[in-house]
Amino acid sequence: MATSSSGGGNGDGDRPWQSYHTVYTNAKAGMDGVDKERVQKIVYEMSKGSKYFENEKRKEATINQKIEDLRAQCVLLTDEQISFYQTVADKRIIDLEASRDLSKTWLHSDMDAFYAAVETLENPSLKGKPLAVGSMSMLCTANYEARKFGVRAAMPGFIARKLCPDLIVVPPNFQKYTYYSELTRKVFSNYDADFIATSLDEAYVNITDICNDKSVSSEQIASELRNTIYEQTGLTCSVGVAPNRLLAKVCSDINKPNGQFILPNDYKAIMTFISSLPIRKVGGIGKVTEHLLRDVLGINTCEQMLQKSAYLCALFSEHSTDFFLSIGLGLGGTDTPQHKLRKSMSCERTFSATEDESALFQKLADIAEALSNDMHEEGLCGRTLTLKLKTSSFEVRTRATSLQTYIHSKEDILAHASKLLKAELPLSLRLMGLRMSQFYDVKPGRHDPMQKTLKNFIIKDASQSTSCSSYSSDQHLRNGANIDPSAAEESCLSKFESGHLMAVCEPEDYQQSNQIAPVKVCRPGNDASGIKDNADECVPQVHADNEGRSNPEESLTNQNGKMLWWIDDYICSVCGAELPQCFIEERQEHSDYHLAEMLQKEESLNNRRGLLQRERPVVSLVGKISPVGDVARKKQKTSKGKFIPIDAFFNRYKKD
Repeated sequence: MATSSSGGGNGDGDRPWQSYHTVYTNAKAGMDGVDKERVQKIVYEMSKGSKYFENEKRKEATINQKIEDLRAQCVLLTDEQISFYQTVADKRIIDLEASRDLSKTWLHSDMDAFYAAVETLENPSLKGKPLAVGSMSMLCTANYEARKFGVRAAMPGFIARKLCPDLIVVPPNFQKYTYYSELTRKVFSNYDADFIATSLDEAYVNITDICNDKSVSSEQIASELRNTIYEQTGLTCSVGVAPNRLLAKVCSDINKPNGQFILPNDYKAIMTFISSLPIRKVGGIGKVTEHLLRDVLGINTCEQMLQKSAYLCALFSEHSTDFFLSIGLGLGGTDTPQHKLRKSMSCERTFSATEDESALFQKLADIAEALSNDMHEEGLCGRTLTLKLKTSSFEVRTRATSLQTYIHSKEDILAHASKLLKAELPLSLRLMGLRMSQFYDVKPGRHDPMQKTLKNFIIKDASQSTSCSSYSSDQHLRNGANIDPSAAEESCLSKFESGHLMAVCEPEDYQQSNQIAPVKVCRPGNDASGIKDNADECVPQVHADNEGRSNPEESLTNQNGKMLWWIDDYICSVCGAELPQCFIEERQEHSDYHLAEMLQKEESLNNRRGLLQRERPVVSLVGKISPVGDVARKKQKTSKGKFIPIDAFFNRYKKD
């Protein structure tokens, strides 16, 4: 079983490049015959000493540490525990198998080296020559002639030129790519009006109905679709057909380029296909997950997922285990997903590292304009703006702000984004991006969600008419304290000696709930769930970065009391999503998403409080009603007769 050296490059003696897997992969179509060692050596030699190289080594060290931790957990498992987890896994496999649906037929279409193919189509002189689209900083894609040399997408152009001296690099033109993508989508819509486009060059098409209606085989439909796309665009595509989307995507990669592969809707055929399929060929399993499964459990093929099911249950979360077992069973999505409104829209740019503030603000203006144009095209306005920064040392930061109004113009976006950027400067950056979220549709017939309607007001007013004791109890429970409801009622509803009862309650928690309390960070233990049930392990902490700013990834808590931290260093405690530590950008974006949710809920709560304070009457037992504002404006005076001063009341209440 191959293992990664935890010591990095120095651990391999005279061949340090053998442990450097940053760029090379044979999972990409057209790279099966590449000289792996030559590619690794060139990439290593041209990368070492750079900030990118150092960042990759840190990520590699994190992965290696995770591998060692999982191995240690495996060693500690007793025979009794393994037997228990095997029982759990067997039951879960039975449940998953019961969900198998062989009645659907899905087709996955993947255009062949799409960007490069478009460039070749419009410039025939490039045909047969190694070609890549991008720049000397980074490549978007490479054609099959270039892939024979180890050149691929997400590789710096200067390294690609070293691998292939005759490589032709052309700048991208997304206007052209979008045009040809629209042509292919018109073809897909003839077969399935609800086809799923996952990118400019990929789509899932449900061909179940058309096969039944025309009484033709899925193979005939696949050939017909490929021919139609070629006739309409002059471009080729590869197609995979299977009973579900997961397998269809795998199948489309088998006979690339310009080919197709049909997997029958038959249980035995599926299990035979899965038995020898490398796990890296499956969508959702990348470099990190591949290393964890291979180096910890020796899993290289999908079939081995079922053979190691007990260990998967013991080491990974329920969500991850279900995903792995589904792969081992060849299960995937079969129903067409329901259309969902867009949750966010983003735009980012990579550039040469610079700390010139005027240049950075100009780039920010360009990004704001691009984002504004995209939002305008879809008729969207947003209220949560996020700034993403990547420093010259490849550190990624995100900063978010929740706005009072919905915006979409370049000027508004730039104004708020500039404030976020200014707070981070001086800084040397190589990437900036903006993301807008919490949308509402501004198309005709839509109202501004910030505009209060009569129905909305009545519903809110009714929902807020609960007793003070309920509210106070909920607040204390959210803060982690146990409180007697009767005591909470007494703290809000105080009886005057005169027999009058004041229904206005302003508990301390209510007044201060808009402040973010220190987060309880629970250190995970070594049990299967990754969490110790130990109160001593939970300590209030507020994490900060190197510059003293609070880190939303570590100190985030939402209004429902859920805390965001990473169970076993890779599982989000709020939603269960799994992101290893080396996925720095993805983790910060994920944390930022929850941060935005928290800001939105906090602001919504503040708005409700303001409405309560403006509209809530003061009710006395004698039946008089007066607005709270009027009471607040009146100067407190020593009351005569049956009223007592408020200070005297509290002093007497304490004595009682």
